[in-house]
Amino acid sequence: MNGLDYLVIACYIIGFLLLGRLFKGSESGSDYYLGGRSFHWFPLSLSTAATQLSAISFISAPAFVGLKDGGGLMWLTYEFAVPLAMLFLMVYLIPPMFKMGIVSVYEYLENRYDASTRVLLSIVFQISRGFATSVMIYTVALILTSVMAIPMWVTIILIGVVTLIYSYQGGMKAVVYGDVIQMIILFLGIIICLGYGLSLIGGWDAFVADVDPNRLTAVDFSSLGFNEGEEFGFWPMVIGGFFLYASYYGTDQSQVQRLFSAKDLPTVKKALLCNGLMRFPVTVTYCIMGLVIGTLVVKVPEFQKMIPADKPDLMIPIFIREYLPHGIIGILMVAIFSAAMSSLSSTINSLSAATVEDIFNRKKDLPTETYMKYSKYSAIFWGVFCIVFAFFTGDIAKTVIEAINKIGSVFYGPILGTFICAIGIKRTNFIGANAGILVGVLVNVYLWLYCPQVFWFWWNAIGAVVTVLVSLIVSSFIGQNNKEIPEVNAEKLDLGKAGILILAFISFILISIYLVNIF
Repeated sequence: MNGLDYLVIACYIIGFLLLGRLFKGSESGSDYYLGGRSFHWFPLSLSTAATQLSAISFISAPAFVGLKDGGGLMWLTYEFAVPLAMLFLMVYLIPPMFKMGIVSVYEYLENRYDASTRVLLSIVFQISRGFATSVMIYTVALILTSVMAIPMWVTIILIGVVTLIYSYQGGMKAVVYGDVIQMIILFLGIIICLGYGLSLIGGWDAFVADVDPNRLTAVDFSSLGFNEGEEFGFWPMVIGGFFLYASYYGTDQSQVQRLFSAKDLPTVKKALLCNGLMRFPVTVTYCIMGLVIGTLVVKVPEFQKMIPADKPDLMIPIFIREYLPHGIIGILMVAIFSAAMSSLSSTINSLSAATVEDIFNRKKDLPTETYMKYSKYSAIFWGVFCIVFAFFTGDIAKTVIEAINKIGSVFYGPILGTFICAIGIKRTNFIGANAGILVGVLVNVYLWLYCPQVFWFWWNAIGAVVTVLVSLIVSSFIGQNNKEIPEVNAEKLDLGKAGILILAFISFILISIYLVNIF
C-alpha cells in the first residue's frame, strides 16, 4: 500500500464520522433504536444484506469455494432456505410483534408469558452476540494486518472506535444508511476482484478451461447429514436452514430491530421479500470470484507460495495486495472495513436496545432523558466490550468462530420454538415455555457432545421441534396460561409475494444444479 491507498481509507473513515454527526440528535428511544419508524423497504433490505455479507463472508467464503480442501460451490446451499424463511416470517412471526410497537423482540415473550423468559433470552443474546462480534473484529484485523503495514492493535482500534462513534451519535439511522453505503462499496469490491482475477487468468474461456471441476458441484441429494463427514447435503441445508434463518431473521434482536424500524407492515413485507431474493445473486457473485481467484492460485505458483497452507483465508487479502493497482487496493481495504463496520454497528445498536429495554426499562417507567442517557452509555459499554475482547481472542479465533456457529445452532431452534408457541399456540404457559427452552437446548448440547454424526444444521430443526413438544406437554400438566395471548388479527397470505418466494426457492436450486453446465 502507498499514500494513495491510505488517503482513500482516511477519506472513508472521516466520511463515516460525519455520517454519525448528520443523524445526531435523537430525542427518544424510538428515534435512537428504530429511526422513528420511518424507514422504507429498500434501505432496510440493503442494511440487512450488508450485515449478512460480513467481512468473514467476503474473505472466508471465496477461500472455501476456491481453495479450501473439500470446498466448492456447495456453499450455495446455505442460501436455499432463505426464501422459505422469509415467507414464514412475513405471514406468521413478524406481524404480531410489529403491531405491538415493541423495541426489543424479547418484550413479546413477557407480554405473552413472563419476565423470566424475556430476560433469560435477552441476556443469552447479549453475551453471545458481544463475544461473537469481538471474534469477528479480531479476525478481520488479523487479515487486514497481513496487507496493511500497520500493527494489528491499530486496526482493531480503527474498526472499533470509528464504528462506535458514528453508531453512538446517530443511532439506527446512522446504522441503516451507513449499511447502505457499505453494501454498495462491498459489492463493488467483489466485482473489482472478479474482474481483475479474470483478466489475470486470461479471460472467461481460460478460466473455464482451468477451473477445478470438483469444485463445481453445488447440490448433493444423497447426503442426509446423519453420518460423520456428511455436510452440505440438500435436506439438512433446506430443513435445518429454514429453522436457522427463521430464527435469526425473526427472533434475533440485531436483525428484527431493522424490521421494527419500518414505517408500516407492508414495508416490512417488501423488505423481507427483497431479502429473500437479494442474497442468492450476491452469494453467487462472490462464489464465482472465489473460483476465479482460486484458479489463479493454482496457475501461478508464486501466488500459491504466498498463501500459508493452514491459512487459506488469506487468499483474497494477498490477491488484493499483490495484484491490484494502488488506489484500488485502498478501495478494497475500505470494502473489508465496510463489512466489519456494518456487522459491528448493528451489533452495538441492538445490544444497547436489548440492554435498555429488557433490563432497565422493562416497566416502561424511565423518563426520556434518563432513557437516552442509558442508551448512549450502553452503546459505549458494548462497543468497548467488543473492542477489548477482540484483543483477548488471540490465536484461538479460528476455532472460536467455528464453535460460535455451532453455539448459534444450539440456541436458534429452541428460541424459534418458543416464539412459535407464544404467537400461535394458546395452550402453552410460561412454565411450559421455559421448560421447552431448557430441554431443547440440552438436547442440542447432547447432540453436539455425543452425536457428532448429526450435522449441526439439523440442531436448528431438532431444537425447535423438541421445544414446542415439551412446552405443550408441560403446559398441559400445569394448566392454562395465566396471561391472555396478545390479540392479533391473522395476516392474510399475499399470494403474489408467496408465489415469488416459492419460485425463487425452486429457481435457486435449479440454477445451482445446472451452474456446472455454464463452466
